[in-house]
Amino acid sequence: MPAASLLPLFGSAAGPGALGGPAGGGAGGGGRKAAGPGAFRLTEKFVLLLVFSAFITLCFGAIFFLPDSSKLLSGVFFHSAALQPPPPPPGGQPRAPPQPGGGPAAGAAAAAAAGGAGSLERIRADHERALREAKETLQKLPEEIRRDIRQDKEKLLQDARGRKEAGAPGLPQRLFRQPVGAVGQEPADPAVRQRRAKIKEMMKHAWDNYKRYAWGLNELKPISKQGHSSNLFGNIQGATIVDALDTLYIMEMKEEFKEAKEWVEKNLDFNVNAEISVFEVNIRFVGGLLSAYYLSGEEVFRKKAVELGEKLLPAFNTPTGIPWALLNIKSGIGRNWPWASGGSSILAEFGTLHLEFVHLSHLSGNPVFAEKVMNIRKVLNRLDKPEGLYPNYLNPSSGQWGQHHVSIGGLGDSFYEYLLKAWLMSDKTDEEGKKMYYDAVQAIETHLIRKSSGGLTYIAEWKGGLLEHKMGHLTCFAGGMFALGADGAPNDKTGHHIELGAEIARTCHESYDRTSMKLGPEAFRFDGGVEAIATRQNEKYYILRPEVIETYMYMWRLTHDPKYRQWGWEAVEALEKHCRVDGGYSGIRDVYNHHESHDDVQQSFFLSETLKYLYLLFSEDDLLPFEHWVFNTEAHPLPVLHEDDGNKEENQK
Repeated sequence: MPAASLLPLFGSAAGPGALGGPAGGGAGGGGRKAAGPGAFRLTEKFVLLLVFSAFITLCFGAIFFLPDSSKLLSGVFFHSAALQPPPPPPGGQPRAPPQPGGGPAAGAAAAAAAGGAGSLERIRADHERALREAKETLQKLPEEIRRDIRQDKEKLLQDARGRKEAGAPGLPQRLFRQPVGAVGQEPADPAVRQRRAKIKEMMKHAWDNYKRYAWGLNELKPISKQGHSSNLFGNIQGATIVDALDTLYIMEMKEEFKEAKEWVEKNLDFNVNAEISVFEVNIRFVGGLLSAYYLSGEEVFRKKAVELGEKLLPAFNTPTGIPWALLNIKSGIGRNWPWASGGSSILAEFGTLHLEFVHLSHLSGNPVFAEKVMNIRKVLNRLDKPEGLYPNYLNPSSGQWGQHHVSIGGLGDSFYEYLLKAWLMSDKTDEEGKKMYYDAVQAIETHLIRKSSGGLTYIAEWKGGLLEHKMGHLTCFAGGMFALGADGAPNDKTGHHIELGAEIARTCHESYDRTSMKLGPEAFRFDGGVEAIATRQNEKYYILRPEVIETYMYMWRLTHDPKYRQWGWEAVEALEKHCRVDGGYSGIRDVYNHHESHDDVQQSFFLSETLKYLYLLFSEDDLLPFEHWVFNTEAHPLPVLHEDDGNKEENQK
């Protein structure tokens, strides 16, 4: 930039003594003209440019590196934001505009007359202070500057935490009303009461050993007697604590619930630089915190649930709004599993957010959570479904299906579960969810459900139009799902759906009964002359899964057929005989072997799901009744949202 073009910043150069020239220097023949920059020699221009460049560098360094730079920017370059009147308080009269210099109000005209000198003086003072602080900063060593930056960041984080603890700005005040059925009556039958007490003792054994050997970590290794962590949770810790909160509550393990709540309050931290599974963190952590809040009314659970929900929102930043499977919750960068059909998102993962995110909107007053999951439905409803079925893979960039692989077990299962439960949780007002569910069930019946030569009903997998006659342990949840949805089935098919649920329950019981340990394998097949038996070594393990017991619980509640309690008790005896060890409960590597080979992991879902469903199986129907609660796919109970809930809440504020 020529020096001449910079001079107007300093005012006119034509006056006497401009730029240091002698007054009246133009009278003599050898003097410089005071009229303008054109008479400067090249050397003088260069020196002037260097001086001005140094000045500009110092000013901008002060502006962008000082902690108060935002105020300096507004004060120096925009004539001080303090001169602008603040917005009126909500619901009240506009505030009187503050006067320059902090003096008493004297009216707009007086302010305009007196403000010029005052504002210039204030700008000059701010400018001089900025220059002093910039000089001091430039004299510091780099290590000192980095230390100051770290201290400023820590102070900001502490201030933010303090504000949250003081009242969690952004969360509306909410008068807690415990939903119906959070606590139930003792079973009337002494034998049932005794069996339920045994299941509570199993929970205590699992919990006490987790507390003794792995407290604060994600899961327990009961043989090694140490902690176990899965990369599904990144650096977030405490999965077993959060997953078990509602089980502790409904079992009335009050001291254990209290210590779990205190750990959550003091130690549960989501400010980690790590990649997590959006699905797993949602169903276990968000679901567990929501459920603990609805049961106990402890505000810390609501705050933590909403905080974590907000950290999951960047997962939806894709061209279609279909979320990524994996998310770094610090950077907000997401990606999909590399093995998932060319970078696709997985149906059971992005389809298993609806219940929790609707409740996050309900508790936070922020509609964005519900909007995100409703957009998923819009994308799905625009797509053609092969034979009415939903493939397991969907590309979040193109919005097109990946491989045409359909499963009601792994990769697909809880998507269908959440369609039904979204309708039930809405107090049966979510007609879109209802239609999507019953249409999907019709396609499943037509194309996937088959009966073996021995009379066992099973759900096969569909791969590009060809059936694989395999059923996973995960698929066994569907018996309970069909029975739960029977009441709303179209064309008087209620009885048919109950019967379908009963047939699936029987098949899954057979998969348990046909093993040496009376515990079910990870998957079992109906081909090559075998029925309900695992034929491959990598399908013979049992990792304390809950799906079969889940179906028993639903079938008992909906039919009161005593065989479901008997089958559940058989599972209790098998767990005690083969999975219980001194340090807790462990999975089994081969359920067909006569000698246990333990996998040395006590899964968090054993406390959240398996033991909870067993406890409910031997409880009265008034504990978490289906007309008032739905369970997320991790067995965390969430209340039905009745249409008048919002109005009641507003009236009680």
